[in-house]
Amino acid sequence: MCLFGSPDVLMILIYETKSSGDGEWGPVAERHRRFAEERGELHRLDASLVLGASRAGSPEPGFGYPWTGPVHLGRYLPPIPPAGVCSLSLFCGSRKHGGSIAPNVPAIYEAHFGVPMSGAVINCVNIRLNAPTVSFLLDHSQAEVVIVDQEFYSLAEESLKIIAEKNKSSYKPPILIVISDPTCDPKLLQYALKNGAVEYEKFLETGDPGFEWKPPRDEWQSISLGYTSGTTSNPKGVVLHHRGAYLMALSGALVWGMNEGAVYLWTLPMFHCNGWCYAWTLAALCGTSVCLRQVTANAIFSAIAHQGVTHFCGAPVVLNTIVNAPPTDTILPLPRTVEVMTAGAAPPPSVLAAMSRLGFRVTHTYGLSETYGPSTVCAWKPEWGLLPADERARLHARQGVRYIGLECLDVVDPKSMKPVPADGTTLGEIVMRGNGVMKGYLKNPKANAEAFENGWFHSGDLGVKHPDGYVEVKDRAKDIIISGGENISSLEVEKVVYMHPAVLEASVVARADERWGESPCAFITLKESIDRSNDSALSNDILKFCKERLPGYWVPKSVVFGPLPKTATGKIKKHELRAKAKELGPVRKSRL
Repeated sequence: MCLFGSPDVLMILIYETKSSGDGEWGPVAERHRRFAEERGELHRLDASLVLGASRAGSPEPGFGYPWTGPVHLGRYLPPIPPAGVCSLSLFCGSRKHGGSIAPNVPAIYEAHFGVPMSGAVINCVNIRLNAPTVSFLLDHSQAEVVIVDQEFYSLAEESLKIIAEKNKSSYKPPILIVISDPTCDPKLLQYALKNGAVEYEKFLETGDPGFEWKPPRDEWQSISLGYTSGTTSNPKGVVLHHRGAYLMALSGALVWGMNEGAVYLWTLPMFHCNGWCYAWTLAALCGTSVCLRQVTANAIFSAIAHQGVTHFCGAPVVLNTIVNAPPTDTILPLPRTVEVMTAGAAPPPSVLAAMSRLGFRVTHTYGLSETYGPSTVCAWKPEWGLLPADERARLHARQGVRYIGLECLDVVDPKSMKPVPADGTTLGEIVMRGNGVMKGYLKNPKANAEAFENGWFHSGDLGVKHPDGYVEVKDRAKDIIISGGENISSLEVEKVVYMHPAVLEASVVARADERWGESPCAFITLKESIDRSNDSALSNDILKFCKERLPGYWVPKSVVFGPLPKTATGKIKKHELRAKAKELGPVRKSRL
């Protein structure tokens, strides 16, 4: 089974903006424009279309042109020693790794085909990470080739300097390939080229036109390397294989009802689980990709209105941005129902309900880096449409049932490994196994032994199984609050806090409590329109709101207002909030 189709069938179309001033197409764009016309006459359904976007984040009108990217980039990657691993992860294990540090630009979409077709492993590095973290990733993967967007060249340079200083005489610098962008500061590109980097298009020109790519000899061969967020320790390198990518890419289309010709907006970073495998899905469906360098509510609504967007993915933080966008950033009503897939954290039911009211149809999924991104879906049941909006949203917020490409999913007692009863209340750990699970963590046998103990992949998420078979995450094992010997789900408390009209974002963690041992502490970001002149009164109003909807011991004992720290993928850094709660000291025992 092979992920890639015939070179004569699998085509990629890339958009390129006009050169500034004269209104003429540059040589690269002109080459692709002519090829587009010729190929378009031959067959109009054998290509995917990729539209680029300006640095400001709004898609600009331009020319979509066909590009034989999966074939050409594979031809052009030069030989790299088999022991190496690059930021695009050109090789994994005994294979080479190639690394990329770039936002959602067409070149990174191309790399998802060219790099594996060269026999290498792709590793897209998170552009929101700092230099010390990026240096760890590149060093750990032994990156020998790094493809970097010119805007992030300084990040790559600083990261490599850290590696050089650490490894001293044994350091061997990787090949640096820089992606140029006319909307970025040209000085960045000039500096990169002056310091030995090769411009991306020039690099492609050095390839062998006669190169013949070959499918992987074994479906177990690695295709991708990605790193976990590493919020409490060094990130772990998640190694994925061709068979899993093939199955999960097609599963993603099936569970979403995604059809041929879909117009997909890249709000989800491609560096996050390979864009949940949708880079490969879109090629299979002859879909159109609209790439955004920066994600804003205005850019999303603009793309929907002017580029015909039908689908996009995003973490709940993206959905929250949309539902709370000022009227000046929106274009409503929507010209069509837009399909939205969300995962990455449990979305509050209030946010799901608000998205529905705006005209978006949200598909709620759940998964991890170790399962190629989403691997379960809250499949919609027709009878839910007859329920009140709040009840619909509550059911829709569950994590659901397994993807068709994932063989096994269950909730088990972590000690006995026996399935918990499907009663919606008995807590257990969510576990998976099958082809939709990673090969393992790179160079980390201890973590592998823990993750695959007893023949299952352990997610670390605690959840329940409902009578209808749907799984629901209740908390991360480390996030459960134990108050007076009773377990409190921080996610359940957060759902209620989110319902308060003044709340934009919320996260609940354990805080030491003199009486109860621990009690919930709510960290809250308020909406911009909220009057902050009396935080004490606002805090009391939120607590009163919670008391009306939660068991007494679940109600937060303390509230802290301010921005919430987030990871590079938009997840809230609960470990930092726990540290802040610790700094606050324990909730004092009442003297009354």
